[in-house]
Amino acid sequence: MFAVIRTGGKQYRVTPNAVLKVEKLEAEPGATVTFTDVLAVGGESGLTVGTPTVAGATVTATVIAQDRLDTVIIFKKRRRQNSRRKNGHRQHVTVLRVAEITAA
Repeated sequence: MFAVIRTGGKQYRVTPNAVLKVEKLEAEPGATVTFTDVLAVGGESGLTVGTPTVAGATVTATVIAQDRLDTVIIFKKRRRQNSRRKNGHRQHVTVLRVAEITAA
């Protein structure tokens, strides 16, 4: 069984026991998070696509950790102007393990 959920402006295809990194959520490690924005649910019985969400479908996940991604280097250079700037950015993410997918 799988589901497509929406969180943080992005869509993720999840399966039970899958580990994924999503935009930062305000939750402590060990907490349970429930997603109700389920866009599609698929399984042995076929695919159910929501309009825009599947009514009554939820995805439950457990927070493993609050983490940061690898550094992304931003380098700007203006030629012949002796001007350059180097910055780095590390995006905050929440690491989740999907516990169960409940279809309506």
